[in-house]
Amino acid sequence: MPNAAGHERPGRGSPTGPRSGRGSRRRAVAGAAALLVAAGTLAACGSGGGGATTLTWYINPDSGGQAEIASRCTDAANGAYTIQTAQLPRESSQQREQLIRRLAAQDSSIDIMSLDPPYIPEFAQAGFLAPIPDDVAGRVTQDVVQSAIDGSTWDGKLVAVPFWANTQLLWFKKSVAEKAGLDMEQPVTWEQLIKAAEAQKTNIAAQGIRAEALTVWVNALIESAGGHIIEKTADKPEDIQLGLTSPAAVQAATVMHDLAASGVGGPAFTTSGEDANVTDFEKGSASFMVNWPFVWGRALSAVKAGTLAQSVPDDYGWTLYPRVDADKPSAPPYGGINLGIGAFSTNVDGAFQAAECIVSEQNQAYYFTTNGNPAAKASVYDDPEVIKVFPQAPVIRESLEMAKPRPQTVYYSEVSGALQREYHPATAIDPEQTGKKANDLISSVLSGDQLL
Repeated sequence: MPNAAGHERPGRGSPTGPRSGRGSRRRAVAGAAALLVAAGTLAACGSGGGGATTLTWYINPDSGGQAEIASRCTDAANGAYTIQTAQLPRESSQQREQLIRRLAAQDSSIDIMSLDPPYIPEFAQAGFLAPIPDDVAGRVTQDVVQSAIDGSTWDGKLVAVPFWANTQLLWFKKSVAEKAGLDMEQPVTWEQLIKAAEAQKTNIAAQGIRAEALTVWVNALIESAGGHIIEKTADKPEDIQLGLTSPAAVQAATVMHDLAASGVGGPAFTTSGEDANVTDFEKGSASFMVNWPFVWGRALSAVKAGTLAQSVPDDYGWTLYPRVDADKPSAPPYGGINLGIGAFSTNVDGAFQAAECIVSEQNQAYYFTTNGNPAAKASVYDDPEVIKVFPQAPVIRESLEMAKPRPQTVYYSEVSGALQREYHPATAIDPEQTGKKANDLISSVLSGDQLL
């Protein structure tokens, strides 16, 4: 299942992040440390007294794939180390909170952690991630899709190890696209999809819910139009330059407004997330959908369980994310999970060795085929077994090379929260004004003049 990172549940260009604005960071860290004192259940656990041979990997919930990879790498280490896993909460925001609390108290039990990419700059800027040696960085970025490298980079340096990478595709019912006269072998625009849906009296499933999924959509639209939510970082948070009033942002808001105003988003559009969208695509009135690759595995599982006819996935088609501008390639969403090494681990070298094993080509292929989480390594997409399980693999790889991360900033939570407030509901978007309101709200929050 995705989260909006694309685990969802959720990259380009090495960003240059703020080197100060540290007063706010120190206050945040101090607050996190205070919360830790009050939360006895978050006491350090894992490495234990010896600590040198047992590594604890804090993982996001999955279908057992990370635990199996930990076991594989333990066996491969031949006694050099043992990897044990500790499961984080399901929601990525709660994962962030728990890890921040522990790291603020310099918890040495955190050796390896599965991190949602949008939070990586915050962890890196706070000094919570151990620096990656140059030789390790060279190895773990070899053969890796660009978006996963970008999503693991902060202040011009690789700060996390790319593990698995996610992206959204445009899914469509082949029968409906044919009736609409759409050539899905060629790039399609949002405008074309809206017109086709209107003509065929069908819906487009997109994430209109007020949640992280909405930020994913807003960012992908602005990036596809050639803009950025954050145009330029700065030493002081109040000096960060935003791009929400740019022509690209206006184009993006126009797409959202047009889809909502046309009614092709469906009656529940403003409360629909990824799972609701899939249900509508499988059994409802949606014939077009932007969503993560879990869509395919879910359909096949439903067929096997007897709850979905085989004719439904037989009619599935997939292609690259829709364009905002017919003349500009789209910039699909980037999500996934990357590995951070705890700065306070008592065995940083061992943790990096373990991380290299975890992200090996073999383990990424295993994780893709068994848990449905696409690989960060490009070569995995040539694996015959991967293609057999996910015939979308070539398109997923192409999408990941084009994908862009969400805004890379230590203030991601504030930026995302403000976007969700101003761009929801999409039915109320004014393309000329909504971006300005979001721009003003984010600026006010970052300058300390307003709270979300």
